[in-house]
Amino acid sequence: MTLPVVLAGVVLVAMSISGTAVALPSIGRDLDASGSPLNWVVAGYNLAFAAMTLIAGSTADRIGRRRVFVVSALIFAAGFLGTALSPAFLVTDIARIVSGVGGAGIMAAGGAILASGYDGAARNRAFALMGSMAGVGIAVGPTLSGLLISTAGWRGSFAVFTVVGLLVAAGGTRTRESRAAGVDRIDWAGSVLFVAALALLMFALLEAPALGWSHPVVLFTGIAGLVVLGIFGVLQRRSAAPVLAPALVANRGFLGWSLATLTTSIGFLGVLVFLPTYLQAADGLSPAAAGVTMLLLTAPVLVMPMVAAALVNKGVPARLLIMIALVLVAAGNLWLVRLTADDTVVAVAAPLVMIGVGMGASFGITDGQAMALVDADAVGMAAGFLNTLRGAAEALVIAAYSASLAGLLAARLGDTTRAAAVGAGRLTDGAESVELDAFTWSWQVTQLGVGLLCLVLSITVAVLIHSRAATSRRTT
Repeated sequence: MTLPVVLAGVVLVAMSISGTAVALPSIGRDLDASGSPLNWVVAGYNLAFAAMTLIAGSTADRIGRRRVFVVSALIFAAGFLGTALSPAFLVTDIARIVSGVGGAGIMAAGGAILASGYDGAARNRAFALMGSMAGVGIAVGPTLSGLLISTAGWRGSFAVFTVVGLLVAAGGTRTRESRAAGVDRIDWAGSVLFVAALALLMFALLEAPALGWSHPVVLFTGIAGLVVLGIFGVLQRRSAAPVLAPALVANRGFLGWSLATLTTSIGFLGVLVFLPTYLQAADGLSPAAAGVTMLLLTAPVLVMPMVAAALVNKGVPARLLIMIALVLVAAGNLWLVRLTADDTVVAVAAPLVMIGVGMGASFGITDGQAMALVDADAVGMAAGFLNTLRGAAEALVIAAYSASLAGLLAARLGDTTRAAAVGAGRLTDGAESVELDAFTWSWQVTQLGVGLLCLVLSITVAVLIHSRAATSRRTT
C-alpha cells in the first residue's frame, strides 16, 4: 500500500504545479487581477513549497514520516478548497500558500517513506517510479486543467484537487510509520529563519517591477533576506538538531546531484508557467489548446524517468546520463530565444521536447543517486533538501522570470499597468501588434538569461559529480 499512496500524492502535487499556469488568465479576468497579485497565485504556492519542504522532511524524521504525510495531504486539500471558494485574489493567494505547505509535506515525507523502505536497485526503481509519477502529473496537469477550466471553470478545477487530496490523506493512514532513532528535537529557530529568508527574497523579486529595483522596500527586503539566510547558515552549524545538517551540504557528490535537479527545474519551470500565457496571447489559443500544446514539454517527463533508471540499472553511468540531460535543458532554453509570434506552436515544438526529455531523465536518476550518499537516519532531511531546491527553483525562477518580463515590458511600453496586463495575456484593442512585439522581445531576453544560467550550473554540476571527493560514502 505504501508505494501506490506515495505515488498518488506525487502525481497530485505535480499536477497542482503544472496545471495552475493554464488557469492564470481565467483567474485574472474573474478576480480582476494582474501583475504581482496574480503572480502570487503561482509564486505563493511555490514559496511555501520551497520554504516548508526542508522543514517537513526534518520534522518527518523526528515525529514520523507517515504522520507528516497524512497531515500534509489534509492541509493541501484545505488550501485547494479555499482557492475554489475564494471571493478575492488576496484570499486566493493565501489559500495557495496553504496548499504549498501541504504539497511540501507530501513530497518530503513521501520521499522519506520510500528511502526508508527500499534499498539498492529497489530504491532506484522506487525513485524512478516517483519521478515517472511526477512526470504523469506534470504531463497531464496543463491538459487536464485546461479541459476542466473549459467545462467547469477554474473554481471547479480546484475543487477536484480538494477531493483527490482527501483520498490521498485517507490512503496515507495505511502506510507503515518510520522515524529516525533517538532524534526528537526540532530546530524551530532554524525553521523560522529559513522561511523568513525565502519569503523576504521572494517579496523583493515579485514587487521590484512595480515599485522599482531602487525602492527602499525592495532594497530592504532583498538585503534582509540575504542577511537572514546567512544567519540561518551560521545557526545550522551550531544546532544540535539542525534543519539542514552542514555535513549534508559538505558532501560534494550529494551537492552535485542536488544542483543537477536545481538546474533542470530552473530550465523547466519558467517555460511551463509562462509559455501558456504567451501562446494564448500570441496565437489566440484557448486554455485547453494551450494545455495540449504543453504536452510537447510535459509528455517526455512521463516516460523518461523509467527509461533513465533502466539504463542506470543496466550499467550506463548515471553521471553520463545526467550531463546529457543538462545539455538538453540548457540547449532547449537557448533555442527558445528565437521564439516569435509567427507559427508559435511549430516554433516551440523541438525545444520543448528537448527540455522535457532532459527534465524527465533527471527525475529518474537524481534522487536515487543522491539518496544513496545519505545515512538512513537523515533520509527525511535529504529528501526535504532535494525538494527544497526544486521548490526554491520554482519559487525564485517564477518570481525572477515574472520580474524580468514585467520590467522589460514596462521599459518597452512605458507604462507599468499596461505592462502587467500584457504579461497576464490581456492585449489592448487596437494596440495588439505593438504590445505583442514587446511581449515577444521581453520573452526572448528573459529566456536568454535562463538558458545561460542553466549552462553555468551544468558546468558546476560536472565539476562536482566528477571530482574525486564525490565518492559513494554516506553523509552522517
